[in-house]
Amino acid sequence: MNKFLFAFVAFSIMPKMAAQEIIRKNIKGKVTASANNLGGIYVLNMKTEETARTQDGGYFSIPATEGDSIMFSSTQFKARKIAIKDEDLCKELILVKMEPMMNQLAEVQVFRYDNINAVALGIIPKGTKTYTPAERKYRTATGLDAQIGLNTSLTIDPLFNMLSGRSAELAKNIIVEKKEHLLDRIDYMFDREYFTLKLKIPEEHVKGFEYYLVENARFVALINANNKSMATFMMGEMAVKYLEIIAIEKK
Repeated sequence: MNKFLFAFVAFSIMPKMAAQEIIRKNIKGKVTASANNLGGIYVLNMKTEETARTQDGGYFSIPATEGDSIMFSSTQFKARKIAIKDEDLCKELILVKMEPMMNQLAEVQVFRYDNINAVALGIIPKGTKTYTPAERKYRTATGLDAQIGLNTSLTIDPLFNMLSGRSAELAKNIIVEKKEHLLDRIDYMFDREYFTLKLKIPEEHVKGFEYYLVENARFVALINANNKSMATFMMGEMAVKYLEIIAIEKK
């Protein structure tokens, strides 16, 4: 009787012990979509039921291992489920593309007319500074506008934003937004094969190399100046250094 009880307890505990031995790596990724607001998307590991949410820019981080299924859901995007593969555990950043919840047109033709803009149409005066969405949010949150007169009013929201840390968070969003635009321009100017075949950057490190590029002020200045020839030359030098960094990290 005692032997039977011991065997029953042992077989009951062993599966639990085996399950506890599974080590999950904190993988990082980014949701991409044809939309500006990529924050707040729910990320669920369907095996562990652990959840996370994307930050501004679509970045997320969640523990997972090979074979886990990760679900992405949001009110403005179609739900997406991906299976984590072994090679995903080695990537610096996993890219997950999501589709907005909207009716898609069969075909859209876009024509660019550089001479037709808001200034030419008289919508805004010539010389008026334009702001990106992140910059507009920051100006709104930090603008202490007092109107003195018969109806005296003072907007105190900026003070609360400063004390709560929201202003600092919005300032960081401007930096993130600028880097996102730079990454888009790099992807437009250079195709994937240029990085892997010409610069010899491993496929799984291409995105990391692009982030390495936008952290260099000199390279950013060349991209902003549309100086592709000098930017290409500088990318060759930076690729050599980046490959050295990868080699050191693998040791």
